[in-house]
Amino acid sequence: MEGKSPVSSEFRDGLIAAIPGLRAFGMSLTARPDRADDLVQETLMKAWNHHDSYQLGTNLRAWLFTILRNEFYTHIRKRRREVEDADGVYAGAVAVSGGQESHLEMAELQVALAQLPDDQREAIVLVGASGFSYQEAAGICGVAVGTVKSRVSRAREKLAQLLGGDGPTPGAFDKRLDAVEMPPKS
Repeated sequence: MEGKSPVSSEFRDGLIAAIPGLRAFGMSLTARPDRADDLVQETLMKAWNHHDSYQLGTNLRAWLFTILRNEFYTHIRKRRREVEDADGVYAGAVAVSGGQESHLEMAELQVALAQLPDDQREAIVLVGASGFSYQEAAGICGVAVGTVKSRVSRAREKLAQLLGGDGPTPGAFDKRLDAVEMPPKS
């Protein structure tokens, strides 16, 4: 392309390394693999086409997650006429294959996550599953750090209710999230 600098191998490698995290975040937002893949593809295309606007030395993952989040909300605005699943009826109808208990627990967690308000689900996935700090998540979401902390706290409480726990104690979801660690409440 004329006028654009070439894409560095560091930038390209960073994009590739971020794909699994972007896909997981996309799945948490959409609950549909096809839409999550579309979001990731759009994110990567936009990042590639606008690589000149990325500032070297800043957090590439956070920049990509911000692009994905913005793309998700753009799609939501465009799809206002689609059927919403606010009460989780469609998410609850998803069949789970296999007979291992961990798959069932993960399915329960996915159904419970789908029942959270978008802002709470987004916050707990960014902080708990994607490993972003509260500050980084606040930057991605464009809100104050305290807002992210509040959303994560409310999401933990709601998940505890939905999953039959006694309350939002730190580490309460470790078994259900397998390798994903939730940060302690601050």
